Amino acid sequence: MQYELYEEALGSYELTRATSGSQALASIARKTPNLVILDHVLDEGDLGLDYLPELKELIPHVPILLVSGALEVQQQIKALQGPRRAHYCINKPVDLRELKRTVEVALQECGETEVLKQFEALERSKRIDAEFLFSRSTDRLSRQTEIRRQVGNSIDRPNISALAREFRVARRTIIRDLQELIRRGELKPEVFPKWEAAGEEQADAEA
Repeated sequence: MQYELYEEALGSYELTRATSGSQALASIARKTPNLVILDHVLDEGDLGLDYLPELKELIPHVPILLVSGALEVQQQIKALQGPRRAHYCINKPVDLRELKRTVEVALQECGETEVLKQFEALERSKRIDAEFLFSRSTDRLSRQTEIRRQVGNSIDRPNISALAREFRVARRTIIRDLQELIRRGELKPEVFPKWEAAGEEQADAEA
């Protein structure tokens, strides 16, 4: 009777019926479906939720709709969490319009489409990170160029606090800039001796 209801609601899809968990696994091994409707109460005393891990192991990217009128809320929540999870949980008695809408959404948004979107999001994240790092690098080089111009033309020791305020960065950032400029030979070592740099960093730590 349940299967007949599914046939009525999902007449535009090709349906394959399995009455037990073992039968479902054997059928899926022969032909991978685009979606699985997993009833919790099956024949031969099987419980659909017990087969969820095996199904996800066999078809990890295929959306699964768990249907049940016997599961408690905590069991439903657990079924929808973790790497071997169902995508949706529909309560009995099944609203056929809800079932049809859920199947349509699952086929459009889940499965391979979901995996593809995750990869695309990862690629976007990498691009954003690269742009951010490039921007920081450009800002640092621009700041160091200006520091070199100011410090190189001055006979006085650089005022770390004043430079930090001017460029709106931490004092230790200015210290690192000076150390990099000296290391690259763009400033003379006596402009900012190592012992003074250590003292400045310690003062920052104490502050």
